Formats: sequence, C-alpha cells, structure tokens
Amino acid sequence: MSFDATPDPMVEPVVFGQRMQILRTRRGISRTVLAGLLGKSQSWVKQVEGGRLQMPKLPMVLRIAEVLRVGDLADLTGEPSASVAMFTGPGHPRLPQVKAAFDAFPLATAEPPPSTGHLRERLARAWRARHSSPNHREVIGALLPELIRDAQLSVLHADSARQRREAQGLLAEVYGLSQFFLAYQPDAALLWRAVERGMVAAQESEDPHAVGVAAWLATQAHRDSGHAHFDAADAVNLATLRHLEPLLSDVDVNVLAIAGALQFEAGYTAARRGDTGTAWHHWDTARSMAARLPPGYFHPVTSFSRAVMGAHAVTIAVELHSGPESVRQAAASGATAALPSRPRRARHRIEEARGYQLDGQPDAALTALGKAYETAPETIRYNGYARRIVLEESESKSPAQRRRASELAVKIGALAA
Repeated sequence: MSFDATPDPMVEPVVFGQRMQILRTRRGISRTVLAGLLGKSQSWVKQVEGGRLQMPKLPMVLRIAEVLRVGDLADLTGEPSASVAMFTGPGHPRLPQVKAAFDAFPLATAEPPPSTGHLRERLARAWRARHSSPNHREVIGALLPELIRDAQLSVLHADSARQRREAQGLLAEVYGLSQFFLAYQPDAALLWRAVERGMVAAQESEDPHAVGVAAWLATQAHRDSGHAHFDAADAVNLATLRHLEPLLSDVDVNVLAIAGALQFEAGYTAARRGDTGTAWHHWDTARSMAARLPPGYFHPVTSFSRAVMGAHAVTIAVELHSGPESVRQAAASGATAALPSRPRRARHRIEEARGYQLDGQPDAALTALGKAYETAPETIRYNGYARRIVLEESESKSPAQRRRASELAVKIGALAA
C-alpha cells in the first residue's frame, strides 16, 4: 500500500478511530454532523479518530455503527469476534430462487402468459398476504419467481401499445413487491437491480400511480444508502411530486395517496439531515393530503392513510433524535391497532422503541420490541435499529434488563443461543 493511499478498514490492520474516520468519510458525513447525531462534541469525534481517546463502550459503538450504516460491526471495531450484522439481516432461504428469477433472460415463447387480469389478481393476493403475514418474506419469496417470469412474459407478448403499457405497469408493481423481500438482504446489488428495473417499467407504463410507487421505493433505497445519497433521494422524490401535482385535483385515490406518501418521505429525509422545520412541514403537508382520503382507506403498498400519520410523526421525532417528542407522539398516535399491515405495525413498534430509548426508558423500549416480535417476527429480525437496541441493552447494568434483552436478541438472531 502506498503511503498516501486510503486504507481499507475491512482489509488493513487499522485501529478503531481510523476505521471510524474512513467509514465516516465514505458516507460523506462531516465530523460536525456525526457529533450531532451521536450527541457528542466535534472535539470528541476528532479525538476518537485521532486515537487520543480509546474505543468507546459498546452502547456508543453501536450508535456509531447505526449512524454510519455499518453492515457488520466487525468492520468498525476490527475484531472478527464482534461480527454482528447491523443493517443486513441473514440471507432468507428463498433468496437464491428470487435471484435466479432476476438473472433469467426470458424470451417470448409459443406458450402465452397469463392474462393481465389474472396477473393483477395474483399481485393483489400477494400484497394482501404480505400485509397479513407475520413472516411476509417467506410468503412473498415463494410467490415472486413465477410473478417475475409471468410479468416479464406479459410485456414481451403485448400486441399493442396500450397492452404493453398495462403490462409494464404490472411488471413495475412486481419489482416493487420484490423490493420488500430484498430489503436488508445480503445482496445490495440485487436490490438496486429491482429499484432500477421498477423505475424503468413504471416510466414505460406512463401510469402516474406506478411512477409514484417506483419513486417511493427508490427514495427509500437512496436514503438507506447513507448521508451521501440523501440528495439523490430528494431528487427522485421531489421530481415525482412535481410530476404528480397537476393531477391531484381530480385523480384516482391511489395517486393522491402515493403523493402523500412521497410528501412524508421528503420529511423523513429532512429529519435524517436534522432539518426540523422542513421535516415537520412535509409531515404536515402529508397529513393534509391524508385527510382528503376516504375514512378507513389504506394504500395497498405504502399503508398511507389517515391512521398512519401518527406513526409517521413518531418516525420524524425519532430521526430528529428528540426522545421526549418521540414518546409524546407515540402516546398520541393510537396508530398501531388501526394499521391493517402486520409488518407496518411491527415497524411502528420498533420506532416507538427507538423513541423510548432516546428518552431514557430502556424497559419500555424492550417492551415495544417484544410487541414488534409478536406482531411480525421477520420485520424485527431484519431491522438494524431493533438489533442495535437489544444488543445495547444486553450489556445493561441491570441483570433483569440484560436477561430480557439477551432473550430477545437470541429470538431475532442477533446473538447465538
């Protein structure tokens, strides 16, 4: 290695502070921003990176790993024995079959594909199963290979421009369903293939709703890639909102809902940046759009609705690192029972747990995570925030707290039994 080259913290024998600096730089995060997200001073970050302070204790190491979106804790600590997947869960048993469907190169055959009506009904059933199942990856992972193949063949067999646009819209929806399976799987490249294919198919469909859903998913993929990708998240999100805005005065309810979901995503990204005013402004705009939806309506992909806005408020407060506000919003939301999607209810419980921990209530945080596990085990098993909380609390000074956290950590696969 040359003296002026940047070492690879996953290969070179680099101490903790240097690893932290390299990973921070790769994520495009300044020392000032990192310090703010950790609740520390810029001087503290500089001293850790410079080796003047030793590696922090586990709770702070886990927080650093969360902010820097470190996939494996060993990449940050340099200790192979500390290998713990943070934001990438274990590979699902059905991942190879789903990947094979993406890798296939379908060509038009003499055998006609299912009708678009039949394909649409299968997709609707898949979405219902996804929302109602406690282990939604298992359910949709079993359905995806044939759905991907048949949707691709439907495009290839289209006889007219209208049929081709309709088929492309269904294909975009299949790729969207795929992203719910692929999120937090150990194959980021495959996830991005789904994102990009979904965007292209949605654009080819010329369907505003399909375009909105594809943009909603792409926004999340960019944002979850780290601070350096926030601008890309906003670019996709805000451009799509501008595209949909002229249609919202007289439009299908699903288009209004996906536009509202995109408004919230813009607020979510702003909250990740620490921009309080912009975050709550977008949330308030999304709430106004939700109020225009029929009572009891839930968007079939995003769960956007009147009821979900309380859960979204918790997320904004948590991302702004406001413990008291997070707890207040959780108490006011009353959202959990009203959400028909089990994975979405579990996700809300995880956000509540983050808020309780920020507010110094670790026992309440573990209770919320326990409820998340009861609602949808796969959701918590693949969620990096949940894994970080249970690992941190497994080091608690309270024996009872350690026992509760350790038992939950074993259930979700964060610790060996």
